[in-house]
Amino acid sequence: MLNLAWPMVAIQLLQVAYNLADTFWLGALSADAVGALSLAFPLIFLLISVGGGFTTAGTILVAQHMGADSERAAGHIAGQTLSFVTVVAVGIAVAGFLLTDSMLGLLPADAATARQIVPLAADYMRLFFLGMPALFGFFIFTSLMRGYGNTRTPLVVMLVSVVVNVVLDPFLIFGWGPFPAMAIEGAAVATVFSRVVATLIGVYVLFGTDAGPTIAAADLVPRLDDVRDIVRLGVPSALEQSTSSMAMILLTGMVATFPPAVVAAYGLGNRLISLAFLPAMGMSQAIDTVVGQNLGAGRPDRAQRASYLAMKLVAGVMVGVAVVAWLFPEPIVGVFISTDTAQAAATIAHASDYLRTVAVMFAFMGVLQVALGTFRGAGNTRTALAFSLVTLWVGRLPATYYLVFVEGWGPTGVWVAVAVGDVVGCLAAVAWLSRGTWKESIVDDDTAADREADDGGCAHPPADD
Repeated sequence: MLNLAWPMVAIQLLQVAYNLADTFWLGALSADAVGALSLAFPLIFLLISVGGGFTTAGTILVAQHMGADSERAAGHIAGQTLSFVTVVAVGIAVAGFLLTDSMLGLLPADAATARQIVPLAADYMRLFFLGMPALFGFFIFTSLMRGYGNTRTPLVVMLVSVVVNVVLDPFLIFGWGPFPAMAIEGAAVATVFSRVVATLIGVYVLFGTDAGPTIAAADLVPRLDDVRDIVRLGVPSALEQSTSSMAMILLTGMVATFPPAVVAAYGLGNRLISLAFLPAMGMSQAIDTVVGQNLGAGRPDRAQRASYLAMKLVAGVMVGVAVVAWLFPEPIVGVFISTDTAQAAATIAHASDYLRTVAVMFAFMGVLQVALGTFRGAGNTRTALAFSLVTLWVGRLPATYYLVFVEGWGPTGVWVAVAVGDVVGCLAAVAWLSRGTWKESIVDDDTAADREADDGGCAHPPADD
């Protein structure tokens, strides 16, 4: 489990490096540019999440087929996932580009925020959406390789992509050397180009090497039964991610009623939380493979032991991270805001309060992610959806509205509500997990073997997950 997890933690670290590189260089440009990212990313993630659920389905099916010793079936479902999600990604790119202004127009922005930040967010989003197929290309590659049990190759590819992004950022944002000064649009171009590089390498690995599932050309031709299986597992995951994104958009809308310094602090704080979140995300992504392969192999006892062990490990690590965040929030935040203005000082103060407040829920956040990863690995994507909804829509959103607009806590109400949501979600998910009803494989290994012998196809999971 740890051999699978550490590359995923490193990949998540490099993913955050994308965001932190943008935040660092845009913070040197202006606090408004950082605020623009705060508005843009929940909206971008809303559309990314629609296709992201289907890559999760690919991970689940590939993992369980590998556990059942049906490698040919794993390669077939990998090809079906690749072709289907690519089509979805193109549709998302077109929709996002056309709907950028409409989506931003739904946010109830403060007058200063609407004037200073929203136009910058629109510039960033349009370019980002144009590169969406490349972004999804790497997501698909990583998901398929994770289900196969190879997490180190995606790590190498991600490292190359991050280096490209970090090098390009200052050249394109500030116009160093022969490049024009593109400001926030430069950050978008750097990210998109680096994702193109990652996707091209990923395609080579899948089709030119034996490091991952073996995908034949015929596997790319969509088959209705296979697409149905991907959709059946993927829709709850897509809903989980998209409803999470919708909740984040509503939260961003509430935050946008505050002055620009609070908006920028919220975005910066979220990026720092995502950095602290890395051990939990890596273990969550590893545990879905461990659970999937063990259930596919008929070893539910090992799947359960792995889940509980992962929770203990993540809780211990996250307590250490929380102590650092609690003791040193100002120095951490100050790294990313280098401009010497009154707004920058206010942003640092608010972001420091945010980081210190949410540190108390880090361990709960980590355990929650392992529980959700366990449900996904077992194919219980609807259960993962349910507890994601509890965390955000039962916990965080109502608490934010009540504390900010009823009790009048101001920005502090936002920070406290973030902590409340994860604590509520964690306790509910762990209570349900302890029932043990998730420990069944969705892959029939006899059927997989028959399909492998007949036509190289993929076994189809039963209708009820």
